[in-house]
Amino acid sequence: MAQIRLERLAKRYGSVEVIPGIDLTIGDGEFLVLVGPSGCGKSTLLRMIAGLEEISSGTLRIGNTIVNELPPADRNVAMVFQDYALYPHMTVGDNMGFGLKMRNAPSGEINERVTKAAEILKIAPYLERLPGQLSGGQRQRVAMGRAIVREPEAFLFDEPLSNLDAALRVEMRLEMAKLHRRMRATTVYVTHDQVEAMTLADRIVIMNAGRVEQVGRPLDLYHRPHTLFVARFIGSPAMNTFNLRTEERSGVLGVRLQESSVIEIPAPTVQPCGDGAPITVGIRPEDLSVCEPRDAWLTGETVLVERLGGQTYAYLDVGAERLVTVELPRTSEAMPGMVLSIAGRTDAIHIFAENGNRLNRDARLPG
Repeated sequence: MAQIRLERLAKRYGSVEVIPGIDLTIGDGEFLVLVGPSGCGKSTLLRMIAGLEEISSGTLRIGNTIVNELPPADRNVAMVFQDYALYPHMTVGDNMGFGLKMRNAPSGEINERVTKAAEILKIAPYLERLPGQLSGGQRQRVAMGRAIVREPEAFLFDEPLSNLDAALRVEMRLEMAKLHRRMRATTVYVTHDQVEAMTLADRIVIMNAGRVEQVGRPLDLYHRPHTLFVARFIGSPAMNTFNLRTEERSGVLGVRLQESSVIEIPAPTVQPCGDGAPITVGIRPEDLSVCEPRDAWLTGETVLVERLGGQTYAYLDVGAERLVTVELPRTSEAMPGMVLSIAGRTDAIHIFAENGNRLNRDARLPG
């Protein structure tokens, strides 16, 4: 396998710059996930690595080779597409071995590699079937098998699970995690699903409008988002956010979520922002809990209670056309219409400047 290096890699369509220039190193054997909203440039970036999109400027290295001008077939990478891209008239075995056949590999070697990949992916009984005789999950395994038999330097996945139902996505995430642990292949994986990103990735790249917002390990992004965009994008349910103005006091920063209460945050834990400065305060649903009214940060009427088995969430109307999400104990008897008081810990609060950059000084840890 190989390291992949992007050096000021950019993409333009005429005068429109969709990726202004990205610097990124993907380690040998790393599972890196590109995630972001639709249109952020993640699939375009993946296709540039694959050679399916022309690089406008910058340098792309796979291993020690600059591949900017190399056609896809010469980059020694394998791509798995969202729609499987299987030949409907070929058997599973022929589909998996087609790339090797086109390279004039010996038939014995092709059969050996196909059989080995089919056993790894648990599709050996289906080698003589046509793709139309398989389920969506089985077809995706065939597409993955076709990539594996090539023994490439890197695997590229473009939203490979998006066409599967929820149960199959969970099953395939498990299979892909097991496959990566077994092969330790350099992998670049594009998805819009943050659950896939959080469960599969060694590192996540969060993209926004063609730019990299933050790169890091999944839990680092969750607990220490560098920007408001990352804070809002990572996490389900989403982080609660409030657009406020600061109230500076002696040694503390005052944050007023409702008129009835002011939260005092030790000033040394937050970068100076001045009295009355516009800020955004964020807190995750699991960092809030029901409390006595005298201790409340927020009080509101329950609009909806979402019981998911493992978690229970309440959505509170706290006024000013604002809903706040709080995680409740699974045994909670909260019902719509009930008035709840909630509070949390000051070290669980995220504070962002008007430009969206994080102001917290502390290296916040989980829990």
